[in-house]
Parts: sequence; C-alpha cells; structure tokens
Amino acid sequence: MAKIKHIAIASQDPDKTAEFFKEVFDLEEVGKVDSANASGYYLSDGNINLAILNFHSEVVAGEEFGTDYAGLHHIGFQVDDAEATEQRLRHKNSSPRDDINDALHSGMGSGHGGMNVETKYAGPEGIMIDVSQSGWVGTSGD
Repeated sequence: MAKIKHIAIASQDPDKTAEFFKEVFDLEEVGKVDSANASGYYLSDGNINLAILNFHSEVVAGEEFGTDYAGLHHIGFQVDDAEATEQRLRHKNSSPRDDINDALHSGMGSGHGGMNVETKYAGPEGIMIDVSQSGWVGTSGD
C-alpha cells in the first residue's frame, strides 16, 4: 500500500512559514533547500516530510502555479513498486510531468543518498503528485 510521506507548500516567505510550523507543531528542521529552482526547508514529524518552498523557476513551480503562488503545491506517496504504480497511473490517464521532471533532472533511482528521488505526475483535475520508492528526508520507512 502506498503511504503519504510528503506534502509541499509553496510560500513567498519560507522562513516565516517554516518557523510557524516548527513553533506551533514542534516539527523538526531536517533539511534546507537553496538552489536556482527553489529555496526553503524540509520539516518532519519523524513520519512525514513537509517541504516549505519558495519556487524561483516557473518551470519547476509548474505553469499552473508559477513562482508567485502560495499554498498547497503537491502531495507525495512512497510506494513499494514504482513500476507497478506508474502502470496504474497511466491506466488512469495520469502522465509524468516531464516538463518539471526534466527541469529537476528527477526520476526514480536506486536510492536517494540523502536526496529525494521522485517522479512528478499530473493527477485528476491537475493535482500534482510525487511518487517515490525511496521516500523523502525525515520520513519513516513504515
């Protein structure tokens, strides 16, 4: 069974937003993002990774959001079998977001070695979905 292990929030002020979640919900900062594509934080409760991201790249943010968007951006599922999950996604007419995957140079790999390894897909009504077999930093494997 797939498990929700990652939620990403687009934020125009990731410092303030991350501080809010750390202080109010006692989430732990488990990583920082500082790249040409985005800046922000990875927070965790030990089970789920919460990414607070200020997107700098329109392509990586996704055309439907853009860099000025603030709010829920995407949700990530850790799966046991990425290939079988991809087949089920395609059966439901969900295709990989190659525009974003190519810009991030992301896709499934054998492990993340501290980095997140995922493939983004377009779900129903344009909902962005991450699929990972190895999970995200700060998440439990259960």
